[in-house]
Amino acid sequence: MPVFRPFRAIRPVPDKAKDIASLPYDVMNSEEAREEVKKNPLSYIHVEKAEVDLPEDIDHYAEEVYQKAKENLYNYVKNGHMAQDDKPMFYVYREIMGDVSQTGLVGCTAVDDYMNNLIKKHELTRAAKEADRIKHVYTCAAHASPVFFTYPHKDEIDAIVKKTTDKAPEYDFVADDGVKHTLWLMNDEKDIDAIQKAFQAMPYLYVADGHHRTASAAKVGLTLREENPNYTGEEEFNFFMAVIFPDNQLYVMDYNRVVKDLHGHSAEEYFELVKKNFIVEEIGKAAYKPEARHTFGMFINGIWYKLSAKEGSYDANDPVKALDVSILQDNLLAPILGIGDPRTDERIDFIGGIRGLKELEKRVNNGERVAFSMFPTSMQELMDIADAGQIMPPKSTWFEPKLRSGLFIHPLH
Repeated sequence: MPVFRPFRAIRPVPDKAKDIASLPYDVMNSEEAREEVKKNPLSYIHVEKAEVDLPEDIDHYAEEVYQKAKENLYNYVKNGHMAQDDKPMFYVYREIMGDVSQTGLVGCTAVDDYMNNLIKKHELTRAAKEADRIKHVYTCAAHASPVFFTYPHKDEIDAIVKKTTDKAPEYDFVADDGVKHTLWLMNDEKDIDAIQKAFQAMPYLYVADGHHRTASAAKVGLTLREENPNYTGEEEFNFFMAVIFPDNQLYVMDYNRVVKDLHGHSAEEYFELVKKNFIVEEIGKAAYKPEARHTFGMFINGIWYKLSAKEGSYDANDPVKALDVSILQDNLLAPILGIGDPRTDERIDFIGGIRGLKELEKRVNNGERVAFSMFPTSMQELMDIADAGQIMPPKSTWFEPKLRSGLFIHPLH
């Protein structure tokens, strides 16, 4: 059964936590990262995207970038901005964004559980992104940012977590984007033991977000085993850091699509093709946000339309084929707009729901041809697909709020 164990985090001293905490590496580009460190010199972006401290024309995957990340990470400790805890513990991490509140446990999961599929996945990874994170973890000799897991909620775990959150927090701050972050230390040995036993009783854990970081962490662990053939299995490199949230607290947002052209079709031809598998209703100028599964918003020529998938146009008994992202891909994006592989086709882009439907309108009004608003994938759909050993189409889920990086680091040695 899945291993979940405490660890000795390297983390900010309390009065530096807000300044150090940063958004993860994959939600901003290098230009945005450079602006971030100008605004906040202590930002953990110095580790997440270390090219900010090197010439602007540097190859972002150059050896110097990874070495700079390592230097920057340990400079936080050297300069007294971070320190490592004296004993292993779990950490309780809460994020509040508007009406959304999620409280998770920070600890370490096992490389072997990932390899043996006790940690279930629902997305494919891209080799180039994996290679980048592998190099980052290996060079820094640390998991510098956490992965994001979930589990079917359990009252006994909620009760133990509440015991900790009833105490005074270690960190409590509101970030610039308005998201509130609070961290507690779970250092009571009885509570630690109870948490470990509760997770050992579960059949599986699930990757919610961070498939590339998860795969990379596991592969670094396997590499270090090869380099240390006398390993016992208890070394820190056999484990990787995760924040694990109960499934009933997670907020999955829509992950919307925008396409550059109509693949050679006139607007009239395009609409006739769409009507084969969808009921098309004109909404007007007001943005349309789907209110139920199998419905979609479509913005084209300044007008919003509601698309409803026709019965029989998809396999309702297949958990992947019945996903809204699959229905749109299989019945519209691929056959009509020629988007064969959405992971690699440069004619399609994906817009996280946090940016709102106005972003879709803006993109189309500025030259893109058509945009689609989606109904969010549910946590149950995610876990059903993972349990079936199947893979979701790319860009199926967008989780908010995002985990902050820099609040806890797991050293490998």
